[in-house]
This record gives sequence, structure tokens and C-alpha cells, in this order.
Amino acid sequence: MSDQPPCCDFCFNSNFPLFEGGFDPPTRICAFCATRALAEITPQPVPEPAPPPERPSKEARLASIPAPKTLVAHLDQYVIGQDIAKKRLSLGVSNHFKRIVDTWDRDAPDPIVTDTDLRDVVVEKSNILLIGPSGSGKTHLVKSLVSHLNVPLVIGDATSLTEAGYVGDDVESLLSRLIQATEGDIEVAQRGIVYIDEIDKIQRSGSGFKDLRQGVQHALLKMLEGTIATVPPQGGYKHPMQPGIPFDTTNVLFICGGAFVGLEDIIAKRLGQGGFGFGQMSENCQVVADGLLRHVKPEDLEAFGLIPEIIGRLPVIAPLDALGVEDLARIRPPDLWDSVVEPSSGFGLRRRASRQVAGWCQDR
Repeated sequence: MSDQPPCCDFCFNSNFPLFEGGFDPPTRICAFCATRALAEITPQPVPEPAPPPERPSKEARLASIPAPKTLVAHLDQYVIGQDIAKKRLSLGVSNHFKRIVDTWDRDAPDPIVTDTDLRDVVVEKSNILLIGPSGSGKTHLVKSLVSHLNVPLVIGDATSLTEAGYVGDDVESLLSRLIQATEGDIEVAQRGIVYIDEIDKIQRSGSGFKDLRQGVQHALLKMLEGTIATVPPQGGYKHPMQPGIPFDTTNVLFICGGAFVGLEDIIAKRLGQGGFGFGQMSENCQVVADGLLRHVKPEDLEAFGLIPEIIGRLPVIAPLDALGVEDLARIRPPDLWDSVVEPSSGFGLRRRASRQVAGWCQDR
């Protein structure tokens, strides 16, 4: 006879009550193992399939498209100046929502587009490129616009992105942050907006060695155009043993921004090759007065260091001007505690909130 206490023949645990049964010698099983075995052999009820989401009506689909004039009027309340950037950004965002509604409308019983010749026309993506000096309000412009649209926004930095296989964040990490911003709702995340700042920092270096920054541009191509990417659940770089989440970027709007230091010299060189004479001099003076960034063309961006493929996937170019003295005076008055000239501006709202908090602290 063994001096060891009897234990379960499955988990070898002797701290639970044992049940004996079966043939000789008898089999011992504890209550925990018996419960698990019963749960495995008991047929589980098949869950009923979830009903398909209710398709929005024709009026609801039309109402979901923001009008460009409405977006510009909203931006005028929070952004000083930058009229050209406001109009182009608002038009690009409105066209993007038209594209999303068009995908819903194709299989609808009451389509908006009734012409059969236009049913096969596909509206292409209208990703946006913001070009302006540092401090001109590129990020503030995007944040102010998204606050009106009520869609998830993720702001990333292109300098932290690396080519797949290298240490750093893959381009898919931006999509992972978009999923986290929606608390795991993939459907809502796939209609969000991704703003990639410092896009000019991944320009081609022109050296004979392997250009890692050009590799990042190539990695962004499919994501900008629209593809089903494999997103790491926890962000960061992808691991071959880690299962990914499929993410469709077809309806994700990408907005890229950068200062593009040196681009004005490229534009000035191109515009200065037109000819000579008084007419050419007056034309050049008008260009300088308007701002060189307003005359940017795709070939200028290619000469700066962006590959042609990524330029083609950013069809909407919105230049921003440097803020002048009058613009800064409208944003912030000379006296910090004087009444703000523009109460609807972001600084004005923050100043009013700060005054209320200061008054509440003094009354305590």
C-alpha cells in the first residue's frame, strides 16, 4: 500500500473531493475535472446570426455629406486666414464623404445616381497634402475640421515610421492607433481620418546606398490608395508569429502635412526660367506677393524628393501662408489679459476658460 493520499487521475490534485467509478482499478476524478468534461460533451447552443445593419435611407445618405461651404464657415470660426487651404481642404473632405456614400448607394434600392451609364463610374480617393511653414496651423486646421465631422482622428509623425523589417513603427501602426481611438470598432475606424505630419522628412536622400526613407514612401503607397492591410493588435512593428487584424483602408482619408523647407527655391527656379522683359518681371513680382507655395506643382514635389507614385495618391494640394503680424494680432492681442479680438478663435476660447478658472480659484 502506498502512503500517498489519493488524488485525481486527470489533474493529480488531492485537495478536491474525489469520485470513484469505473472498472478495476477504479478511476478517481475531482469535481473540477468532472465539470470541465461535462461542459465539453454538452452541446452548446448555436448563436443566432446578427441581423444585417439597417441601410440608411436616401435622405440620410445625402444628409451625411458635408457641404464645402459649411466646412469653410466652421473653419472660419477657429482658424485665422489660410483661405485657400480652407477651401481646398473642405472640398477634398466633402468629395471623400461623397465617395463613401457612393459605395453605400450602389446596392441601395433607392439609389441617388439613377443614370445607368454612371453606375460603373468609381470615385477615386481625394487624399490631401498640406504644405506650409512651421507654425502656420496645419495640425490645428485638421483638428478643427474633424471636430465638426465627428469622425475618429489619428495624428502620426512620419519621422517615426520605418520600412518593414527594421526597428521602429511600421506604417500599419497608424491604423492600429485608429482602432484604439474607436475602442475596437473596426467599422467606424475604417471611415476615420489619419493625419501624417512631417511627411517632408521622408524625402529621398539621393545617396547610392539603400534609402530607408524612400522605403517608407513605398510602404505608404498601398495604404494611401486603399488596400486590406494587416494591422498588429498592439501597434508597433509586425511580428511573423503575431496574428494581425485585417483593415480595409479604402474609405480612410489620409491627410499629409509638412513644412517642405527648400521647396520655395525649387518653385522660384522653375518660375524664373520663363523669359525676360518687363512683363516677366511684373509677373514674378505678383508671384512673390501671392506666395511661392501657392504655385506649387507635382514636378516641384518630385524635385524635392517625393516619389511620383506617392504624389499621385495625394491629388489635393493645399498651401498655407506664413502668419503675418496682423494674423498674430487677431489670434492674440498685445496685452495678455485684454479682451481677445477674435473670441471664436482657439486662443480666445482658451483664454476665456482660463479666466473663469482663475476667478473661481480667487473666490475660494
